[in-house]
Amino acid sequence: MPDSSKEIVQESLAALREDPTFLPDLEGESREKAFTSLASIISTPNHVHKSYLRVRLEDNRVERIPSFRVQHNNMLGPYKGGIRYHQSVEESEVEDLASLMTLKNALHEVPFGGAKGGVVINPSDFSEKELYTISKKYVQYFSEILGPEKDIPAPDVGTSEREMDWMMGEYKSIHPGQKYRESFTGKSVLNGGSLGRREATGKGVYFTLRYLLHDFVQENRDWLGERESMYAKTALEYQDRTLDIAVQGFGNVGSVAALEAYQCSHLNNKVVAVSDKNVTLYNPDGIDIPDLIRFSSSNQNNLPVNDDELKEANIKADILGRDELLKLDCDVLIFAALGGQVHEGNMDTIKAKILVEGANAPITERADEYLNEQGVIILPDLLANAGGVIVSYLEWLQGRETQFLEEEDVFRNLTNKMRKTFDTIFPQYFGDRHSLRKNCYIHAVMKLSTIIYRQGKLYY
Repeated sequence: MPDSSKEIVQESLAALREDPTFLPDLEGESREKAFTSLASIISTPNHVHKSYLRVRLEDNRVERIPSFRVQHNNMLGPYKGGIRYHQSVEESEVEDLASLMTLKNALHEVPFGGAKGGVVINPSDFSEKELYTISKKYVQYFSEILGPEKDIPAPDVGTSEREMDWMMGEYKSIHPGQKYRESFTGKSVLNGGSLGRREATGKGVYFTLRYLLHDFVQENRDWLGERESMYAKTALEYQDRTLDIAVQGFGNVGSVAALEAYQCSHLNNKVVAVSDKNVTLYNPDGIDIPDLIRFSSSNQNNLPVNDDELKEANIKADILGRDELLKLDCDVLIFAALGGQVHEGNMDTIKAKILVEGANAPITERADEYLNEQGVIILPDLLANAGGVIVSYLEWLQGRETQFLEEEDVFRNLTNKMRKTFDTIFPQYFGDRHSLRKNCYIHAVMKLSTIIYRQGKLYY
């Protein structure tokens, strides 16, 4: 993938410029000016907000903590994007993530714009009371730009329904008498959150893999067999075999994706390895994911790190180094940790032929190019990890209408929405020269550009 959202937009528009069916009313000089305008509009954020939160800690020291809210584009609807608490948060990263949220919503036709927030902290360095204060301060400092019709945050790395509950409570206090339930999504169900929201991203990640190898390949077997694409050959080969799956990261996304794989009756697969920040667990015969989730849930979301803990968890597995998971001989790798995991230094050690990006940008640009050249199918973040924002939209609707969907209805809506996107993107991918990631970018930029043009936002 390109290094920045600006490069993504420029490359996508360059491909669209040569397509005479895209904005056919624009020709000659008018077309050139329109594309120049589109590049400028889509590649830059509307607003970048930065504040230093003044927070009094429990030992009475005062810290000034950098925090951000980037509002990239709201042509499709209110700004939408998570708030991450992590020590590596920086302004340029938040800008790129906000841009990718815009494109993700455009790709899946979710009527939201793109935004992202961040606070530069390591949450483990702060007490629960201090994190509560930080969360309240974030809402206080950015209260004028947030709201159900303006900008609706959600959880991200380092945050959860707990922080969203705190933030919604503070928003309600600052704006008495105004709508507040739909001001934040990813809340607890008791506070107006949606059933299934916590599991949504992980379920969507696995559903992307399942739909490709089960539904799409089965329905298009003859057509795929006629393709010269090496990706088509990979899809056909892996559709009929037992799949060994490794999952990097065992938080909300990774554990749910692993459980979906463990329970899946559509594909013949087993989870042979999982990892977290401390360790990799490996068993070529498969790992008991429900038992592992029970252990992790009662041990601060950590995997077993020694034989005694494996015995306590009732898990049979070898204990390997954290990064050994990426080198394992498996068929599918699901990334559910942080970005930049596969790079120029380790890309040639990847043995899996199907990679699924549950995390944002786990594969660098150079590694992406290299692996695509090897015929590896990469299901990119823009396509695979949209479950969270899709169910956030359902939560937002439920808050507006003061009604609640049953979990079964939530997941049916989620899979129907993702299926519609897959049925557009997968045929283009297997019949085109572009990578799946690039096809997603081009399709998202096309949708967003069309809306911008039709709303009269281009002046040329």
